[in-house]
Amino acid sequence: MTDLDQLVRQTSGMRQGAAWKALAARAAALPADWPARLLDAPGRFAACSREAAGLLLDFSRHPVDDTTLGLLVDLATERHLPGWIEALFDGAPVNTTEGRPALHMALRSPLDGFGHFGLSREVQEEVLAERARMLVFAEAVRRGERQGATGKPFRTIVNIGIGGSDLGLVMATEALAPRLQPGLDFRFVSNIDGSQLADVMATADPATTLFIICSKSFSTLETALNADTARRWIIDQLGEAAIARHFVAVSTNAAAMDRFGLAPDARFRIWDWVGGRYSMWSAIGLALAIGLGGHGFREFLAGGERLDRHFRTAPLRDNLPVLLGLLAVWNQDFLGAETHAVLPYDGRLHRFAAYLQQLEMESNGKGVTHTGDPVAGPTGAILWGEPGSNAQHSFFQLLHQGTRRFTADFIAPANGSSRLAAQHLEGLANMLAQAEAFVRGHGPDEVRAELAGRGLAPALQERLVPHRVHPGGHASSILLCRELDPAALGALVALYEHKVFVQAVVWGINPFDQWGVELGKRLAVPMHAALTGEGDARLPGAGEVIRAWRR
Repeated sequence: MTDLDQLVRQTSGMRQGAAWKALAARAAALPADWPARLLDAPGRFAACSREAAGLLLDFSRHPVDDTTLGLLVDLATERHLPGWIEALFDGAPVNTTEGRPALHMALRSPLDGFGHFGLSREVQEEVLAERARMLVFAEAVRRGERQGATGKPFRTIVNIGIGGSDLGLVMATEALAPRLQPGLDFRFVSNIDGSQLADVMATADPATTLFIICSKSFSTLETALNADTARRWIIDQLGEAAIARHFVAVSTNAAAMDRFGLAPDARFRIWDWVGGRYSMWSAIGLALAIGLGGHGFREFLAGGERLDRHFRTAPLRDNLPVLLGLLAVWNQDFLGAETHAVLPYDGRLHRFAAYLQQLEMESNGKGVTHTGDPVAGPTGAILWGEPGSNAQHSFFQLLHQGTRRFTADFIAPANGSSRLAAQHLEGLANMLAQAEAFVRGHGPDEVRAELAGRGLAPALQERLVPHRVHPGGHASSILLCRELDPAALGALVALYEHKVFVQAVVWGINPFDQWGVELGKRLAVPMHAALTGEGDARLPGAGEVIRAWRR
């Protein structure tokens, strides 16, 4: 078993090692015209691309050569990344503030793959049994065998959850929509303002609606409020006895599920070593399993598991999550990139950036190390994004000619998710062109030649040149899969999960806790009481106006 305490001691002081200092010197010496020097070198793509688990990573548009790549790998070694990877897979308590392992990988392991997770035989069997129960339930809903209180099959599946119990599922069901069971309508209720649930109750038939409550504690405020409202709606429409037929839950709180009225065969378990943002692989993914069926959901798990094996066994220099993580550190900590854009060129991935916002920013948005010392530099990146074609006509102007430093991931399947292949090909051409434009830019001499070719007077040319120059020099990666199927999506999600871990190891922070989300929740309790007149907390600023304006 890995000595975790020793790893924590060995990886303190991240800016003190030789590799870090060498990278800092190399960044300081990076020439402004690095794209021209690097991009057209013979064999550039072969040297700066890797393939694994059905994914291709092209990082040729980053300011790295063989020497820089070697130094980044040295940094990973200096930060004892191989030891941390073993600790992760061995089940060591890498969530150091809560004393827990982070074994979401076990949730996607095949039946014979548990030997390396450090789980007891009893827990291994529980995981497999719960997976089997969940998939049996999903198939029963799909086939119409699991029915509502009036004997009708379910047609509307409503997932009630928030954060990790919502974002991944919304993303995955949108990404794989063409592969979902025809005739089923999937809805997602997360926000506390009531608008999403109100839309469900206004349009769905209660007799054919199944609610899935996803909450580890069964007490998360937003989820509990929405679940109670949905419960009252079903009771009003179908009677209290219908609760046992129209609700299913994924939770650890048996007493709360008893009080809610859930049937014994409509409860699924999750474990405390599964963080919310890593939980889609468990019974939290029930809505996705209903949509895909058992075979499709197992393909999703298998894609993630293939990426796990690659992450654990591939050399650092050829390891996709390691390379993505190290390139992110290089661009952010050494070259000053301020934000990271995620730009999918397939509309089915339109919620992928939102999913990654939680995965990356909730994980690595930390200001202290494992030992409680302040970090010595920036950690989690500000991540954002939109599907590429829409983005080109909105914020790409700032990216091309603005003053902000950024990096980007372009993501696409080679074969599109629709039957309109010609349109998808046009999108891919745009993706490649935008990546080239970001990095190469469009210099003054090129602009002059372009304007001269249009016959413009020299004086007018010179006046327009500054306005048409694109500085370039913005690094980006391109991530490809053959098609957006469950296995490819599973591999893509696991890739980013492990990228987050790689960055956390380099920075010496814990990516598996999220204490920052708790403060606002606590403050909301007295604020709510004050708004309703049941408490005397001081309402700041607009709070008094809200109380006065409420109907």
